[in-house]
Parts: sequence; structure tokens; C-alpha cells
Amino acid sequence: MPPAAIVTIDTCPDHATELADVAAVTFPLACPPGTTDADTADFIGKNLTAAHFRDHLTATDRDVVVARVDGAIVGYALVLHGEPTDTEVRAVVTQRPVSELSKMYVLPQAHGLGVAHELMSTAVSAAGERGSVAVWLGVSNVNLRAQRFYGKAGFVEVGRKSFWLNGDEQRDFVMVRALR
Repeated sequence: MPPAAIVTIDTCPDHATELADVAAVTFPLACPPGTTDADTADFIGKNLTAAHFRDHLTATDRDVVVARVDGAIVGYALVLHGEPTDTEVRAVVTQRPVSELSKMYVLPQAHGLGVAHELMSTAVSAAGERGSVAVWLGVSNVNLRAQRFYGKAGFVEVGRKSFWLNGDEQRDFVMVRALR
């Protein structure tokens, strides 16, 4: 039996490089078919670097939830607490206060071990502890696996929003889970 994941909220900026390494492996797994390697690499370089994770780890308006197995990071979630900035999201996510599950990724070798469920549980708890009455997320309209997972976790589709991947517009689903 594989070892259980230990899931915690991480605030240590020294873990930023390891998180960026995990992001570089996992982000391409969620990209729509046809996304070029160059576009994926460009997005990672602009959004998922160690510097970005260092900022996330030290910011007070977000939580970085980390799953570790045998001491190594195998997955993470990023929860942003506050008003949505996207006008399409504000139009369909009407609960306040609200948190966004901005990112949630698990390394392929940890799929099927319950890591994603533990990350989700901790992320949702973090949002509730911050006073949020709901959590929202955006998910690719072609990522059926993620959509099923989020549905099983209590999220329901409430609308659509644009997600720009290096000049290419994706129409993501917006999903919400009420906490109270």
C-alpha cells in the first residue's frame, strides 16, 4: 500500500522552486488538445515560476495547500481569498465573501492515491476558515476528468469565462461550491 499523503497549508518561501517544478509537470496535463509545447512553456514561464510561488507562499490573501508523500511535493492547490476580478465570474458567482480555487494539480504518479481529495478537503476548509460562503473555480471545457472530479466534490457549473493561453481564448466553465 502506498504511503498516505500529508496535506498542509504551506507558507515557506523555500518551497517555491519545488512547487514550480511540480507546476511545470502538471500544468500541461490540463491543457486542451492542440496546445503547443511552446504555448505551454510560455504560460509556465509567465505564471508558474519559483518567483510566482514565492509570492503566493508569503501573501496573506491566499493559501498554498501542499500534498507530500515521503517528504516530496506530489500536488498543490492555490486558494485566493477575495472578490473575483474577472467580470464574467462576478456576473455568475454572486455569493460573498468567496474564495477561488485557482490551481489544483497532482503529479501523475500520485493519481488514484486520494491526494486530490485531500487537497480539495484542505482547500475548501481553508476557504471556510477565512469566512468564505462559497468557493469557485474555472475548468477547461474539454477537461472532462477534472469536471467529473469537481462535480463529485460538490461543485456545480454556473457559467463560462475566458481563459487566455498565449493569445488563444479558451471558454472555461465556472463552477461553484456553497460552503454554508
